[in-house]
Amino acid sequence: MMQRQKGVALWRQIADRIRASIAAGDYDATGRVPTEMVLAESFGVNRHTVRAALAALAQEGIVRAEQGKGTWIERRDKFDFPIGLRTRFTQGIGDQARDLKGVLLSAEAETATAETARWLKLDIGAPVRRLDALRKADGRAVSRSTMWFPSARFEGIEEAFRQTESITRALSACGVPDYLREVTEVSAVHAEPDDVAQLALSPGAIVLVTKALNIDPEGVPIQFAITRFPADRVQFSIRNG
Repeated sequence: MMQRQKGVALWRQIADRIRASIAAGDYDATGRVPTEMVLAESFGVNRHTVRAALAALAQEGIVRAEQGKGTWIERRDKFDFPIGLRTRFTQGIGDQARDLKGVLLSAEAETATAETARWLKLDIGAPVRRLDALRKADGRAVSRSTMWFPSARFEGIEEAFRQTESITRALSACGVPDYLREVTEVSAVHAEPDDVAQLALSPGAIVLVTKALNIDPEGVPIQFAITRFPADRVQFSIRNG
């Protein structure tokens, strides 16, 4: 039975439960999701609520409905994204996809907020370059990032990223041919409106969020990034070295 949680729609709670059951392999080997009637009885809700949850999961690409045959799990392997000392999107995903694309959504000159200044070891109000980018693998959106770079060192990095579609190559073009991952913080949240629009998710989908700091070989911070990954498409492997 479902617990009525204040502020969280029942269909969203049920979608989360079904998503978790699919990830855990709780349903039978045929790949068929239990019927709306069975799900409604097990969750203690009406079939309309279950139908809304399944529709949201279908929009995410997790299940598909076949008229007269029921609802089936879409068996798509997740991309495995390694996080280690040298975390690189292209290298990490590259051997799992035929086509990788980085799209620059926006670029702005800003002054560092308290959080950005703390990560980049700058003074609050110091000039920074902010880039918003979307990355796709084989046509599927797999992350959206907001990244900050010290302006004094990375003037023009947005154009380098636009041309190369790679942060690693853009950094190299700005005089940083190698860099290291110093910190990665990971959390999980429900999708926000921008996630829904840019990552093609349904409201309530689970998103993995990383806050990460990259440094140059001398230990100087060069990039602070907040990146959001759809949990049904990407998993993390934490690696030493």
